[in-house]
Amino acid sequence: MRREVWRVSGEEASATEGRVVWAPTKSLWSTSMIAIALVAGPPTAAFDAIVLFVFLTYATLLLGHSVGMHRLLIHRTYECPRWLERLLIYVGVLVGMAGPFGVLRIHDIRDWAQRLPACHDFFSHRRSLWVDAFWQLHCRFEFKKPPVLKIERKFLDDPWLRWMERTWMLQQIPLAAILYALGGWPWLVWGVCCRVSVSVIGHWVVTYFCHNPGPGTWHVLGAGVQAANLNGCGVVTMGECWHNNHHAFPESARMGIERNQPDPGYWVISKLQSIGLVWNVGLPRDVHAQEDLRRTATASMDRGRRDGRKIEYR
Repeated sequence: MRREVWRVSGEEASATEGRVVWAPTKSLWSTSMIAIALVAGPPTAAFDAIVLFVFLTYATLLLGHSVGMHRLLIHRTYECPRWLERLLIYVGVLVGMAGPFGVLRIHDIRDWAQRLPACHDFFSHRRSLWVDAFWQLHCRFEFKKPPVLKIERKFLDDPWLRWMERTWMLQQIPLAAILYALGGWPWLVWGVCCRVSVSVIGHWVVTYFCHNPGPGTWHVLGAGVQAANLNGCGVVTMGECWHNNHHAFPESARMGIERNQPDPGYWVISKLQSIGLVWNVGLPRDVHAQEDLRRTATASMDRGRRDGRKIEYR
């Protein structure tokens, strides 16, 4: 049986009752970054600035969001030294989506809602592409009967995480100063504004298509939202596109569990494990602990070596 969203207490809460309301801070942040990118991006476009943009966008999403925020902070799929955890989370903050507590809140509330038999379209992403884009980039959900989010005390008491939460937008300033000193306005515009815009929009795009009908091997029993895999997108999404696998095995640091499912995020974790910086890496739980799942398609999966109670698919 997979772990539930342990940070969320949903007793007497409703995932269907409530309304979508404008979130001023979130909206102004997204709008300002996108506006600067659209206005200042074309006239400052230069080969070195675009190369920098591609490198920083991929590196921050890979190391910060996928490896740091998602697989470590949220799902605790591996352990590492405290300094490395803080570094990865800091890189995740530089992605420009939210602070660490904000990311936990957004992710866990959505996961809790999706695992119920029914939830509001805000969480299921069932509305049209443009409606969902406006909702996710500019709004928040105001519950009529809200669940309770209980973030671990060790996180709430961590001064580094509290500082990151308070200053997550301001963390772009030191990076902007460095980029401006090294490459002037082109590096600043493309290394900060264009990168944050593409990261935020790109994350939403993957989220939207991964939570709408599509290919997948696993059906999570009782869940109103079934995730999909986005075939052919493993490298560009750092492995996050294998979302049908992830909904089935949230305890696994490896999302691309089948053949021909590249997972750069897991490659990084495996490399860190090989040099002793990562340990207790979670893998898909054994077949005897999959009573909450049903196979929906035939996949080429070979039984691999056992790692405690878990089993690795190759």
